[in-house]
Amino acid sequence: MEAAKEYFHQFKESPAEEYIKARGLAGVAEQFTLGYVGSALTGHEQRKGMLVLPYLRPAGGPHAVATIRFRCIANECVKDEEGAYLAPTRKENHRGHGKYLTLPGDMPRLFNTPSLTIDTPFVVITEGEFDAMAWESVEVPAIAYQGTSSWRDHFTLPLLGFGTVYVIADGDKPGIEAAEKLAAQLPNAKVIVLGDGHDSNSYLHKFGAAALRERIGLN
Repeated sequence: MEAAKEYFHQFKESPAEEYIKARGLAGVAEQFTLGYVGSALTGHEQRKGMLVLPYLRPAGGPHAVATIRFRCIANECVKDEEGAYLAPTRKENHRGHGKYLTLPGDMPRLFNTPSLTIDTPFVVITEGEFDAMAWESVEVPAIAYQGTSSWRDHFTLPLLGFGTVYVIADGDKPGIEAAEKLAAQLPNAKVIVLGDGHDSNSYLHKFGAAALRERIGLN
């Protein structure tokens, strides 16, 4: 909680804010209390210059978090030779290191679990935090898991109470296979394939909010 609060205050006018704006997600940055490691707390020195993704808890206030995750936004990884951001429509170049870092000893978790506590007949599941943010930016409740190897059996239980769980498949073969594998564990699941290599964030960026909502049948 201390780290989430500190890095939230460092987000404004930072490279992280610029990056989130480029992804078209500035409207939900405060909702997710996104942060930036400008001045690192003790033990986080190796995370300096990274975007901070808090895993918010359903109760306890705006900075009540289960954990935080760090995301590389170094210019050489996220921009092209002309200084333009690659994402969300082009693949970033994180060579020689992973895009994400977690706290030592942390476990896989679902992102944006507050969406599981609201009164709604459906919820969206994506692979990756930015995609969940994209859906939330168009007023659709969404959660995310951290990758195909991070899914845990107990994640399934809170999803069984929804009428429909929309499992969003990135528009490529691995994305579709991962979505179908996950959907097989949920009797209320519907797989939504975005197509043309898109993930939720890039689809929103290219086609707009109404088009993204229409993918799950909303006006």
